[in-house]
Amino acid sequence: MQNILILGAGKSSIYLIEYLLHAAQSKERMVTVADIRQEFAAEKIKGHPHGLAVSINIHDQAERAQLISSNDLVISMLPPPFHPIIAQDCIQFGVHLLTASYESDDLRKLKSAVEEKNLFFLNECGLDPGIDHMSAMRIIEREHAAGNRIHSFKSYCGGLMAPTSESNPWKYKFTWNPRNVVLAGQGVAKYIESEQVKYIPYHQLFNRLEKVHFEDLGEFEGYANRNSLAYRKIYGLDSIPTLLRGTLRRTGYCSAWNTFVQLGMTDDSYLMELPKMATKKDYLSAFLPIYGGYGPEDRIRAIIPKVSSDDLSKLRWLGLFSDELLPVMEGSPAAVLQGILEEKWQLEKRDKDMIVMQHIFEVETEKGIKRITSSLSCFGENETHTAMAKTVGLPLAIAADLFLDGKIKIRGLFIPVKKEIYEPILHSLESEGIIFQENEKLVS
Repeated sequence: MQNILILGAGKSSIYLIEYLLHAAQSKERMVTVADIRQEFAAEKIKGHPHGLAVSINIHDQAERAQLISSNDLVISMLPPPFHPIIAQDCIQFGVHLLTASYESDDLRKLKSAVEEKNLFFLNECGLDPGIDHMSAMRIIEREHAAGNRIHSFKSYCGGLMAPTSESNPWKYKFTWNPRNVVLAGQGVAKYIESEQVKYIPYHQLFNRLEKVHFEDLGEFEGYANRNSLAYRKIYGLDSIPTLLRGTLRRTGYCSAWNTFVQLGMTDDSYLMELPKMATKKDYLSAFLPIYGGYGPEDRIRAIIPKVSSDDLSKLRWLGLFSDELLPVMEGSPAAVLQGILEEKWQLEKRDKDMIVMQHIFEVETEKGIKRITSSLSCFGENETHTAMAKTVGLPLAIAADLFLDGKIKIRGLFIPVKKEIYEPILHSLESEGIIFQENEKLVS
């Protein structure tokens, strides 16, 4: 019997667990789900005869060792800082490992040990990173095989609300880690355009936007991710003149979010000293100068001249001009803001989320320059079976299933940019309704 261990039973794990439990029935497998709280794991397994729910203290080395050593393959849905620890255990006990997280320097240092143990370690096999890599590589390798040269590649992805659930002015709710949303974009974004390396500091990021259009969904805005330059090598596009990866939001979101950035409300580097029973207006006022007789809206306009009435209406909807008590009274500016947003951006039972991804290529061919636009839209079923959980969890589940079936034979440390990995995963994703729509047209 083949044994699979899934570490972490959070929001993104439901499709992963259900897919592998379904496959386990006919393939003589056992799926163990481990979480800090056993009841969370049990909720996901739902009494399945090929499933086992257990609790785990991930900091307990003996407990980890006992659990990992009794399995053939581990899928870690834990926060990224835990992956190197899990990876070392897997190497020690000869267990294969899959994650959806970015491949860190700490994991790369284990490459030779993974190879020596003849193990398969696959990282970045979720949505973004994951489906973005695989769908891009399919087009890149196809165009290279045809003898074409890629001049430009831009790729955008966003986790948003389906149009029927865009029920607040921001047209956004949390479908993944709220902290990551609040801290998104901090640092410097780097990309290349027309052979010139470009840098966007954090305080300018949400001013530098590009319009991205989807046929049936309308207009979005894209802002640059942290480091697009690294993907020139990853995708075999070392000499490409233009390459940018970015995040999508509905039009108007970024302008309003930029207000928080400019005021310093997304700063996570210090703790605030707020009065007892502080209100949302108290929190906002802590970042504003005092102008006698002027309210917070006018004071915001005084220091951010470009702020729009639409931006201010979004802040008003969050209650930031009100005497509502803060849901979080202690922490950094970012932590307090997160508390406000979690209260207002909660998924409701009727809500459906949406994943949108688009690749835009400009390719030199014998007939001229053609533009390839490859678009994905995926919709959630409800607040539990979300599009985010589907697109993060299914690539991992399919990769695990293919590997245990012997259909992925390579060994070593990988991300899914090799055809042996991405081709069968994309094919299986299409049978699950995760399908890219591709359009080509000559532009010169």
